[in-house]
Parts: sequence; structure tokens; C-alpha cells
Amino acid sequence: MSKEPKITFHGAAGTVTGSCMELQYGGQTVLIDCGLFQGSRTLETLNRESFSFDVRRLDAVILTHAHIDHSGLLPKLVAEGYRGPIYATAHTRDLLYHMLPDAGRIQESEAERRNRRQDRRDEAPIEPIYTEADSKAAYEQVETVGLNRWFDATLAFKARLWNAGHILGSASVELEVGGTRLFFSGDLGPDHKAFHADPEGPNGLDHIFCESTYGDRVREDVTIEQRRTLLEAEIKAALTRGGNLVIPVFALERTQELLLDIATLINTGRLAHPSVFIDSPLATRATEVFAKHAGELEDMGSGEVFRHPSFHYTGSAMESMRLNDMSGAIIMAASGMCEAGRIRHHLRHNLARRESTILFVGFQAAGSLGRTILDGANRVRIWGQDVAVRAQIRRIDSYSAHGDQNDLLRWIKRRQPIDGSLFLSHGEAGSIETFRRLLEADNAAMSIITPRIGETYSLPSRGAAKRLKTGDPELQSAVGRDWQNDYADFSVHLKKELQSIESASARREALARMGEILRSYQSHREKRKSRNS
Repeated sequence: MSKEPKITFHGAAGTVTGSCMELQYGGQTVLIDCGLFQGSRTLETLNRESFSFDVRRLDAVILTHAHIDHSGLLPKLVAEGYRGPIYATAHTRDLLYHMLPDAGRIQESEAERRNRRQDRRDEAPIEPIYTEADSKAAYEQVETVGLNRWFDATLAFKARLWNAGHILGSASVELEVGGTRLFFSGDLGPDHKAFHADPEGPNGLDHIFCESTYGDRVREDVTIEQRRTLLEAEIKAALTRGGNLVIPVFALERTQELLLDIATLINTGRLAHPSVFIDSPLATRATEVFAKHAGELEDMGSGEVFRHPSFHYTGSAMESMRLNDMSGAIIMAASGMCEAGRIRHHLRHNLARRESTILFVGFQAAGSLGRTILDGANRVRIWGQDVAVRAQIRRIDSYSAHGDQNDLLRWIKRRQPIDGSLFLSHGEAGSIETFRRLLEADNAAMSIITPRIGETYSLPSRGAAKRLKTGDPELQSAVGRDWQNDYADFSVHLKKELQSIESASARREALARMGEILRSYQSHREKRKSRNS
């Protein structure tokens, strides 16, 4: 049995989603988060893989916050036999009451929708990763703990939660185990974020695990008032064009920040009374939680906010479909990266309209539909259909719930001295590498490590971490854009490319040659496989 704690990274290593870290010591095992992978289809298939640890030997889960990329595989964990505690703040538990069942319903509806697609008629039916019932069972295992109070997660693991300033209820996790002090940032909010106090934490630690979502980006230092001015300009410009303003939103926090700003602009007379539709049942329920805790939130100002008369919360699918006939409305719908939910419905009806505007206000992971649109695609595929992109594509960066490079640097400096290693997780490769070089130049820690999925490290007291096991290359290859992104790009442009060929016979020849290339490649692969066997 190892004398030092060990950590294995099962997600959010070289990618921003799927947060899950396994800690082992003295025969006991604790997970920090158990999140859903989001992004490309290949990355999302990891959600269907078996857990890389023995669920039955797991003693406790400590959850940093309610976002699905940190909590979204808890129902699967419980469905596969986990019966222990899931520790979280009280506000996180309030949000999970709505978010986990919603995630289960999405899994069921997405499986049903994909099984109905014509291009899948000859394939085996897809089963949901978990169900709404599994999600409700997971919620029942959530136990609340307060901030800044030590508790025994297990006999070997002593834990304390600190405000992370990211979303309602978000926390960083401090652990003492085997004489080693560890600190997990979770997701960190920027300094001076709406609703929440700045992130906090201890210093003088052995090992720190820090998110790096915006490790390569310094955002313009924008106050809440300046941010509202940017939003005001985007709303007025979009509605002047005569079409809808469609905003992909994360149901939790981003929706509520936008509602706060729009309500303030209306209440102060800077905007007329536009029709604002919140077309996300989950966002509606999350907003109710914010309203419940409104007295604890900062920057609320005066006047009605979450129940403003200009805001219309749509519930049923029928109400959502009625928005197809509207123009001149603001439509906020989840999911924030356009990977599921009602936002895809609104994109399908608005992307091709030149008078419409799509406004991105959150992070778009590599391989996601949102990232594809934001990167300038002329056509995209939504639910197996080609959709032209003619709408105005706009972006406001200042709504991020993540700290930028300067915020992260300040957070790390406040944690020093670091007597062991600084791990950089929860970021894309380019972001992490830029941040790593900056921190190395500043001698931020004894060693700076950029872990990969599947890697295991020992965590000594007052010494650098040592890698004990390398990761699985197959898992690591799922990170970022995948062949299905490339196929979608190829297929949406294929018809136009064929039409540019001068004659029908030449087009048929081109198609035949493409078929020959695919067959010859497969034949080459089979010959190489037989030689190596």
C-alpha cells in the first residue's frame, strides 16, 4: 500500500469538460467531481465508457459545483452501485435538485431523437447513459457542508470548502491526507464578478490543482456597468435589423446574469420593453433558486429582476415552437455550447435568416456546434440537416464565469508558497501550454505539471509529484476536434463542390473516385493489420 496519496485524472485534462479526479490513500478512495464530457461526438462517447475505477470501492465524492461538466455523471455513478455520500454546499444541492433530473431527461430525449433519425434506421438503438430516475437517486445521496469548516470526508481524508466565486454554491476543495495538503480550485470566477464575492483559499500548500480555461487569454477589464453598455449596444443593433436576437446560454448563472443586466437596462430606461423569452425549463428552475437566495447575492440593484414583466418563461415544447413565428424578440435558450436542448431548434430557424443575430456570451469548447459557428462556418449540420449560416454572429467575452489569465495568476500567487507541484487542468491544450510557460518563468512552484487523461501521480508532502502511470493514448485522442467534425464540414460543402464541376458525368466520376479512395484506404489498413498480427 502506498505511503503517499495518489491522484488519477479521469477527465478535464487537456480538455475543459468531464472533471473527475480520483484520490487514493490508506485503502480509501475519494472523487473530486464526476462530470460529463461535452464537445465533439468522439469526446462525448467517453461518457458511455465504463468508469476507470471500481465504483464499489469508492468511499466519498466531493463536488465543487453544480455545472454538468462537474456533476453530470453522478447519476451514472449511482446507477452502477455507488451508495456513499456526495458532499456539496447547500446552494449546490438546491441547484442539483433541478439540474440532475433535467440531465436525465436530456439523456433520454437525446437517445430517443437520435433513434428516430432516418440515417440511423439500420443501426442498433442507442440507450440513454442514465435516466431521470437515476438522477433523482443521485440527488438523494447529496449531503451539505458549509464553507470554511473542516469535515471528515472519510477517516483518511479531512476536507474544507472555500468560496470559488464561479457560480452560486461553487467551492474550491482543501484536503489533508497522509500529512499532505492539497487544494483543488474547481472552476474559479473572475474578481469582481456579479452576484458573488471574490474567490478565497488558504496558502502554504503541498500541491495545487488549478483550472486553466482562460490561461491563454487576458480579457479587457470591464466593469459590470461597462458590460451592460456592451449588451445594450448588441440588443439595439440586433432588434434594429428586425430579426430575433438568439443567445445560447448556460442555464445556470449565465442566464441569471443576463436577466440582471437586461432588467437593469429596462428599469433605468436605457432599453424599451423588449420581449425576452427564456426558453429553457432548467434555466427557469435555476432562476427560481437565484430568486430564493436573492438577499444573499451582490450587485442586485433596485427594481424587479428575475420576475420582470418583460421576461417570459416558456415551459412546454408547444410554447417553444410558437417562437418560430416571431421576429424582433430576444430568445435565450440552453445549452450554452449548442450541443443539446432547445437552442438547436432556434438555431435551425434563425441561422439562415440574414436579419437575425446569434450572440455568444460563454465559452465554446473545441468540437462543439457553438465553436464551429463562432469560428466562421458557412454551413453547419443540426440534427442531420444542413443549415446555412447567414445571420449576424456576435460575441461578448465579459460574461465569462471563469477568471482570465490575470485572475488565475493572482489566485495562484495568493496560494503561495507551493511546496510541491502545481497541476494545470480543465483547459484546452493551447491554453494550458501558454499558462504553463508563464508560470514556469515566474517559478510559481517546484514543478508545474499538465496531466493527461488516465495519468496517475504520487503526491508527497513537501516534494514534487511523480508520475506513476501514463494515460491511455486512445482516450487522449478523443480531446478536441474529431473526425465527425471534419465529416460535418466536408458533407455540408460537398453538394456545392460537386455543383461547381462542369458536367453531370464529371460529377459522377468525382463521386466514384472518392469511393475508390475510401475503399483503397480500408484495404490498406487491413493489409497493414494482417502484417502486424
